[in-house]
Amino acid sequence: QVRLVESGGGLVQPGGSLRLSCAASGSIFRINTMRWYRQAPGKERELVASLTSGGSTNYADSVKGRFTISRENAKNMVFLQMNSLKPEDTAVYYCNLVNYRGPGWGPSDYWGQGTQVTVSS
Repeated sequence: QVRLVESGGGLVQPGGSLRLSCAASGSIFRINTMRWYRQAPGKERELVASLTSGGSTNYADSVKGRFTISRENAKNMVFLQMNSLKPEDTAVYYCNLVNYRGPGWGPSDYWGQGTQVTVSS
């Protein structure tokens, strides 16, 4: 029903910037939350940033002030602008959609395939 496709990852030097994009298609309801997660080798997947359909944002302490999540609803796109990148930001980044169909239905959870971000000199 819903497909998420991430893009924009790559190799960047410390201090550099990248912008990740997530294109969403399918049955996306008005009330939803978009999230970016990341998972580094040997570590658990962690929540990086979230953005509700009402515009509320939350960030992990490790990225606050450096990363910005945004969305362009007309294009069903969500973005993660990453500045001042550090080697510890190296991970596979995943786009996540929590879709709220309505009362009594509960949320639905969808994931993209992930995009690799490598921060190294």
